[in-house]
Amino acid sequence: MSLADRIVDEATRTPGARREALGKIADLLERNGIDLDEVGQVKRVSLYQSLTKNEDGEAEIHDLTAVQLSPKWETGPEWPVIQPGPAVKLPTRKPRPEKKSDWQTAVVLPDIQAGYFRLADDSLEATHDETAIDTALAITRDARPDVVVLVGDNLDLPEFGKYLTTAPYQRTTQATIDWATVFAARLRDAVGPDCRIVWIAGNHEERLPRSIATNAAAAFGLRQGNTPESWPVLSVPHLCRFDEYGVTYLPGYPAAMFWINDRLRVIHGDKVNSSGSTASKYLAREKVSVLYGHIHRREWAEMTREDHDGPRTILAASPGCLARIDGAVPSVKGGTDLDGRPIVRHEDWQQGIAVVDYMPGDGDFHLELVPIREGHARWRGTDYAPPDE
Repeated sequence: MSLADRIVDEATRTPGARREALGKIADLLERNGIDLDEVGQVKRVSLYQSLTKNEDGEAEIHDLTAVQLSPKWETGPEWPVIQPGPAVKLPTRKPRPEKKSDWQTAVVLPDIQAGYFRLADDSLEATHDETAIDTALAITRDARPDVVVLVGDNLDLPEFGKYLTTAPYQRTTQATIDWATVFAARLRDAVGPDCRIVWIAGNHEERLPRSIATNAAAAFGLRQGNTPESWPVLSVPHLCRFDEYGVTYLPGYPAAMFWINDRLRVIHGDKVNSSGSTASKYLAREKVSVLYGHIHRREWAEMTREDHDGPRTILAASPGCLARIDGAVPSVKGGTDLDGRPIVRHEDWQQGIAVVDYMPGDGDFHLELVPIREGHARWRGTDYAPPDE
């Protein structure tokens, strides 16, 4: 009986014999320096014998084995393609009673930079600041706003950026999408069914469509079958289930904007100047007041101009950010260790949100910047602290 016949015979008898036969193949791969972890599939095993003569002219039989393999990466990545975040069932809430005043309220939530990096044990650590976000949601709930505006860069998405992504930040996009989906549901629960929620795309949200257009053009703009009005399947509003939670998404950074009333608009922003001078840059070009993000710092500046109908004062202000400010968010001033994990280095960033009371149309408005420091804030006589304190 040949070696091939013997192995086949052994492999059809008992599980133990079958494992022994497979072990012979594993030994063969190991002797030839083939890493078993890199083998995707064993496509064919050929067992046969050859006959040669030695120096004395005597016949020698050699048992030979040929194995045809395919690598793991042949069928694509071993992790799944990005999927929509988890569906969250919101509790039924009654519409809130109508306000007795004509004044309305807007809450402006700045750059969250949601994302993660992997620690040495492969667990995930957030680049967004959970305690600051919890405090921001608590203030938002108490403000009972008519509209909530997210200024953009609420997702970090380093894997789709143009800069080097170190290993700890790789394969974190799905966790980010899942978090943002749950956050959208939490925000809807905090403000109730009648509040309008507007999410402006920042330059970090725009990383996703730009990366797809550059590297996978055939997938750009793809939608679910027979739904031409739906969001593309590889877009932030689809992946984060914005339609399910009533979140209006405004794409098109840096052009996207939202008007709180005729005198105040919200943008993500495309200017970064140091020493508090970014606000002055906006005042030099704006004709109305503007709230902006992007810089992760609290700023406020005003300017009064003479117009044909008298003086008009406008302001430019940034409420800060809701991201971590200790270097966890990849930035031009940040750094990583030799494993690619961020080094603690506190940025010149400040956390906070904005609350605006306004009259619709060409009415007045009153702006409050609410600082958040280590999860603590004070707004209209109420102290807010992290839940565990």
